[in-house]
This record gives sequence, C-alpha cells and structure tokens, in this order.
Amino acid sequence: MKANLNILIGGLVIGLAACSTEGVKDDAATAKPVDNISPSANGPLAMPGQEPRMTITKNGKTLNLVRIMDGAVCKNDLEGAKGSFLLYAYPADIARIKRDKGAKIFSEFEGKIQSFSEHVLQEAIDKTNLSKDPFALGDDEAQQKLAQQLDENFRNTVAKAINAFEKETTLTIDVAAFPSSFVFYQKGCEATLPESDLTDMSGAEAGSY
Repeated sequence: MKANLNILIGGLVIGLAACSTEGVKDDAATAKPVDNISPSANGPLAMPGQEPRMTITKNGKTLNLVRIMDGAVCKNDLEGAKGSFLLYAYPADIARIKRDKGAKIFSEFEGKIQSFSEHVLQEAIDKTNLSKDPFALGDDEAQQKLAQQLDENFRNTVAKAINAFEKETTLTIDVAAFPSSFVFYQKGCEATLPESDLTDMSGAEAGSY
C-alpha cells in the first residue's frame, strides 16, 4: 500500500490578499489543465475533464484555490486510484499570519497539510469499494459511482484533520477531492501507476504563499 500526495503546482498561488480571483483562474488554466481521458480496457477509468472551482464558501468565508496536489494510492496489488486534490485557504487569514509570523511559517503549514492529506487519501481509498460494479450500465456510470464514493469518503475523513489544523494554525482551509480527475485501477495498481506518482513527497515542488 502506498499513498503519496505531491504538490504539483508551485505557481498556483493567490498571492495572499493581493491577487484577484481572476489572476488565479488564469494560472490554473495554464498550469493544470485536466485532460479528457477515456476508459481503458486494462482497468483504469476516468471522467471527462472539468475545471476546478476557483473559490468556495466555508462558514461564511470565501476561500481561494491556492494549490492543486496530485495523489496516488494502491489499495492492494490490483486496485488503486490517482487524482487531484484542491487546497483552498482564506486570504485574510494568510495576510494576518504573514504579517504577524512571517512568510516562512507557511512552509511548515504546507508540510502539515501534505502529511495529513496523504493519510486521509489512503484511508479514503481503503474505505472505497473499487471492485467492478455488476449493476453499472457502463464505464461512465461505474466511474461516476466510484468518484462519488471516494469523494464522500475523503470529505468525511479529512474533516477532523482540517479542524485540528485550523485550531493549531488559525488558518482557515479546506482540502477537497477533484472527482473529474480520478483514474481508478482494478486490474493492477503499482505496475500501472507512473513512477513519479509513487515518489516521496519531500521531492515535490512547493511554492511560496
């Protein structure tokens, strides 16, 4: 079993309170296009590409997309998944923390987020039934069911880790799975996943807040 969550886009940063949502949207479109991948006969299934949401609302606050992370997990020798995960943060909190504690503190925060996201991804995959659904009408429906199941398991599992992080750091964040990026493996996992997806997270590219 391997779970790795690599920061894929160091440049996708909102520049704290200084940058607009429109600026982030341009960066996201350039740095991380989501390809339209068709199902393969060898096992992986993938949904058509969609753009991630640039902002979300949490507890009355508007959080901006600040990172897109790639994750890959093997549940066993046959089954696994890979996909993207979205990190959102509240710009006013970032500006306050940067002013009070300096920008270097965000490197520490980044490491904490990577760490708990990796564990959450593994737990979410372990809870997801990746076996072929005999009742699915086709690959598209099978993919949607798996994506919805993994998304729900990830959201339910990550909530506790996010709450603990927010209490410790006073930075309001959210980490969400990006269902349309998911690729699922049912006939071989580790041999199918690219080597780069299974590298240690310490080698991931990281941007500055």
